[in-house]
Parts: sequence; C-alpha cells; structure tokens
Amino acid sequence: EVQLQASGGGLVQAGGSLKLSCAVSGFGGDDYSIGWFRQAPGTEREGIGCVSSSGYGTYYTDSAKGRFTISSNDAKNTVYLQMNSLKPEDTAVYYCAAPEVAGDCPGRFDSLDEYDYWGQGTQVTVSS
Repeated sequence: EVQLQASGGGLVQAGGSLKLSCAVSGFGGDDYSIGWFRQAPGTEREGIGCVSSSGYGTYYTDSAKGRFTISSNDAKNTVYLQMNSLKPEDTAVYYCAAPEVAGDCPGRFDSLDEYDYWGQGTQVTVSS
C-alpha cells in the first residue's frame, strides 16, 4: 500500500524559510513521481511542482519558480519542498501526492486529477 506522510509545517515569519518532507513508502520499486500541492482556506487546492525519483525531471508552476525547490534524497524514500522568502499568502495546508503510474511526472503535473495517492497534509502559517 502506497503511503505518503507530509511533515515539517509550522509557524514562520514572513521572509523566512521552511523545508517540508514527504515520506514515501509502498511503491513496488523506486521509480515514482511526487507532486506538491497546497490549499489555503476557502480556495481550491493548487499545484506547486513535481519531481521524478528516477531523475527524469523536476517541474514547477510559474508561481513556484524562484522561491520553491523540490528534491529527493538518495534513498528515494523522502521528497522535500524547500520554501524560501515566505509570504503570508503562502499560508496553507501543504500536501504531497503521487500518481499510480511509475516514471516521470504527469504531463499535467499541477492537476489534482493526475494523482492517486495523497498524504494527510501539513499546515504552514506565515505571519506578517
């Protein structure tokens, strides 16, 4: 059973940084992709980016480029979301997700429909 466990959220001041983790388990091999999403109160869940564990590539939405970085560890069991220069509008619950299909990130990597497995989310609050 595929399981994703997001962690690392918390309270941070504007301008600060935070690194979220997504622990990944249950895939038959180590060839998978992980997407990051977030959902602020009263808004739809939106995509941030996606990384392929096999090194096919890392992809970001335009809004995430420059401040957010997605990476994975050598053991391929944890994916990270490094967030810098945080703003109050980055306040949201952050989720990691994975498609069932192995390989590179989905073509529509920022679409919720492309993902089959979801972590429980971790709250990030950025104070002004």
